[in-house]
Amino acid sequence: MKKIVIIFASLLCCIGLSAQKYNGIVDKSVAVVGGETILLSDIEAEVQQMRASGASSDKDMRCEILESIMETKLFLMQARVDSLTINNDMVEGNLTQRIDWFRTQLGGDEELEKYFGKPLYKLRQEWKKALEEQSLTEQERYQVAEKAPTVTPYDVQKYIDATDPEDLPVVPVKYQMSQICIYPDREAAAVAVKEKLLSLRERIMNGEKFSTLARIYSEDPGSAKRGGELGLASKSIFWPAFSDAAMALKPGTISQIVETPDGFHIIEVIDKRGDMFNARHILIKPQYTAEDREKAFGKLDSLKTKIQEGEITFELAARFYSEDNATRTNGGQMADPSTGSAYFEIDQMKPADYNAVKDLKPGEISEPVESLDNEGYLQGRSGNLVYKIIRVDKILPAHTATFENDYTQILEKVQESKQMEAVDAFLAEKIKSTYIVIDPMFAECEFSREEWNKRK
Repeated sequence: MKKIVIIFASLLCCIGLSAQKYNGIVDKSVAVVGGETILLSDIEAEVQQMRASGASSDKDMRCEILESIMETKLFLMQARVDSLTINNDMVEGNLTQRIDWFRTQLGGDEELEKYFGKPLYKLRQEWKKALEEQSLTEQERYQVAEKAPTVTPYDVQKYIDATDPEDLPVVPVKYQMSQICIYPDREAAAVAVKEKLLSLRERIMNGEKFSTLARIYSEDPGSAKRGGELGLASKSIFWPAFSDAAMALKPGTISQIVETPDGFHIIEVIDKRGDMFNARHILIKPQYTAEDREKAFGKLDSLKTKIQEGEITFELAARFYSEDNATRTNGGQMADPSTGSAYFEIDQMKPADYNAVKDLKPGEISEPVESLDNEGYLQGRSGNLVYKIIRVDKILPAHTATFENDYTQILEKVQESKQMEAVDAFLAEKIKSTYIVIDPMFAECEFSREEWNKRK
């Protein structure tokens, strides 16, 4: 029911040197890179964030963090030389996301401050500075990568000739498909859900426990077993309609019906603290009847027959009868919403779609199938129920990449390799030419770049 909040970790977390080794040590400088000083507290702060986010690694946590920070400092110094500017919108957005995530994970502002041992305003200042430096660092890293030589067809052919055929990229089987979609009667299903929720709300108002009814009727599996309780969390991690309704309620009061992309809810607020709240909810999703399915399948069967008998083309039938706005205007041709590509690898296809077409040849049309649309994908959820027939337009068999057929794919691989080489060369040169001191307490670290090991 919550929106997916993606947290980008800049470092890997790992185990090795024990935390106890650092207990009782006063904060000190553990490395100097040019004019930039790295403090022990900088590393410990990253350790806390990595552990709070549940990250882990099989190497030494603090060694990896130190190496990553030292690399960041090299890019940061060059970014300042190049007079790059901070992307303030990105910084503010990431800062809000980071704070809200930790507040939710740790249980509010007080618990967050207790965990990190600092007031929230101080954490905000420190994290903002770190994100500002990250903004400059990422821009400089991108600029360094972009300075890599442009890949030419000669480079691509040279890569193919120099690479063992077994080591060349394998292009998986890909499908190009078109579809005709019919939706069930969503309005009627929504009315039925609202009537059920109104009945439940009335029962609660008449004295029945919200938590008891949530356990019985809520279709949110994560919270239903807890009587619908979501736990104290930032309003930003929920759908806006849900957050707005919850924040408008007084503790102990029950909302009217609230619609989100997940379905329909009634909400009871338990506690509010600033822009955080703890609430119970009952979620019910629209359900569709066998009659909806039979009606849609009958229409799709009829269209399939007309197409096969030549009465109408698939493209024309899609334009006139398909209810999927994203594909009907181009004759039903499907496209991957994440890439825009007209070709789908098997793992990019919805399971129901693949099962419908896996035994078909190009030009053949599937039986009617119950599947999901892409509307939910674009909103961060699974999708809406839809009935469809699918035509296989083309099948590209799995094969080893070749210059003739897969030039773009190999070009991207070679370009990426050259960009990585440019970044490696930049770091190697900067490590060699920059004043660097690493504290003996990190003498046992085995850094991934040999250049760092030579500076210990």
